[in-house]
Amino acid sequence: MMNDNVTIRDMIEADVDEVLEIESKSFSTPWTKDAFIKEITNNRLAKYIVAVKEGEIVGYGGMWLIIDEGHITNIAVYPANRGQGIGHHLVKKLINICKERDMRAVTLEVRESNYVAQSLYRKHGFEEEGIRPGYYSDTKEDAIIMWKHI
Repeated sequence: MMNDNVTIRDMIEADVDEVLEIESKSFSTPWTKDAFIKEITNNRLAKYIVAVKEGEIVGYGGMWLIIDEGHITNIAVYPANRGQGIGHHLVKKLINICKERDMRAVTLEVRESNYVAQSLYRKHGFEEEGIRPGYYSDTKEDAIIMWKHI
């Protein structure tokens, strides 16, 4: 997939170090290298993608495809590349993967304080359908559960 000089492709093991750089700059409790490698090499339900711009990985996203639902596990864009529509391309691609596989819905959790992400998801048709109290172990912040029905 190519849009605005951004290519979206499947994540491979060689991408993990660049993904970890984005992960560490994006989340207070980042995933480990081992976690990403296990997801892309051993989890048959997982699908991970990267956004590449000018030869550099500038974002990534992942989800689990479980029966007839996609569960987005993470999406992040390198801080210097935020506001350029990369997150939009990642979310759109994840939704399209679900559509291609005849999934009936896509879900995710997002921090209650992450208004930017919530706005992005709403633009793609996600709606708030619940709260997970104290979901985030680092701050005990609530998670908003959002769903997009396909």
